[in-house]
Amino acid sequence: MAPESKSSGSFEVESSLQSICYKRGSLRLLDQRRLPLETIYLDVQGANDGWNAIRDMVVRGAPAIAIAAALSLAVEVFNLQPFDGTCVDAVSFLTEKLDYLVSSRPTAVNLSDAAIKLKDIISKAAVTATEASSVVQEYIVAAETMLEDDVASNKAIGSYGASFLRAQLKDSKRLSILTHCNTGSLATAGYGTALGVIRALHTEGVLERAFCTETRPYNQGSRLTAFELVHDKIPATLIADSAAAALMKAERVNAVIVGADRVAANGDTANKIGTYSLALCAFHHGLPFYVAAPVTSIDLSLPSGQEIVIEERSANELLYTRGGLGEQVAASGISVWNPAFDVTPANLITAIITEKGVIKKAVTDAFDIKGFVKKVPGCTVE
Repeated sequence: MAPESKSSGSFEVESSLQSICYKRGSLRLLDQRRLPLETIYLDVQGANDGWNAIRDMVVRGAPAIAIAAALSLAVEVFNLQPFDGTCVDAVSFLTEKLDYLVSSRPTAVNLSDAAIKLKDIISKAAVTATEASSVVQEYIVAAETMLEDDVASNKAIGSYGASFLRAQLKDSKRLSILTHCNTGSLATAGYGTALGVIRALHTEGVLERAFCTETRPYNQGSRLTAFELVHDKIPATLIADSAAAALMKAERVNAVIVGADRVAANGDTANKIGTYSLALCAFHHGLPFYVAAPVTSIDLSLPSGQEIVIEERSANELLYTRGGLGEQVAASGISVWNPAFDVTPANLITAIITEKGVIKKAVTDAFDIKGFVKKVPGCTVE
């Protein structure tokens, strides 16, 4: 995976930055490690490049990871055509590659969810197909559909979220919202989840200000979220992670909204490290704490957040600047604990905003996520 080009500007989807540039047979990913100072797109030629891009955080954000993985394999098999083998061989090849891609980032359930759905599609295609190329073609179309559907999903999250927040915070004519990490168009196929809600509030003229944390250890808030907010001319202020409690005490924020990499069946949510701290601060100050995520982030196989696998990152991301690529800032020999995520318990979450609607607490003050999924037409979660 090598740098393809520097861009003086960015590709746009309705004035949002574009992290995934795809056309059939070609995939380029915006190298988010180099933002905000450099805009460099990397050429991804297959699953190996996709795995490395995901693991090295060239591309990040649960929805974007899943789409980048699916499309990296779509590019590989498109350029392999004609596929040498039987329909069974094609299914075996695609399945093996999808399993490999899932191993790149274990915490984000969207990636494994996409792999499961794609495996089901190619298995069904193989039943009726007479040649391997038909199975490959079904896979390519399915991967491309995921890219298209993600933008529509994000806009629906933004719409539901903006309406819900306006109704819940009706005493405030204009809202100031605190967010964490990066959940915008750089984390998705376009528009964003939690940042999509903020975008929708801004479009509707009810956003007073967005506050974004720097989000240690990889500074995805200061490098990426701040970049998107400035790009879209949304009134915004960057704060240190440790300033959040003081911001809330000063009554400068109405609500907190974050994304999610995985939501357990009881509503416990895994998100970028520091989210749990924000939830505790919000609870103490009586502020609503919202999670915005697509239904693909829901994992009903896990009864609670205790079963969520938490990825640990390289110590260099804390020892050196620029995510481990820059100068040393910590004493040599110090040990490092660097979890990428933490789990926020459901009792600290006010509501979960999805593209299918808002999941609210039941009378027992607990989420019935399984019941929500069953009631919503077209909402399928394993």
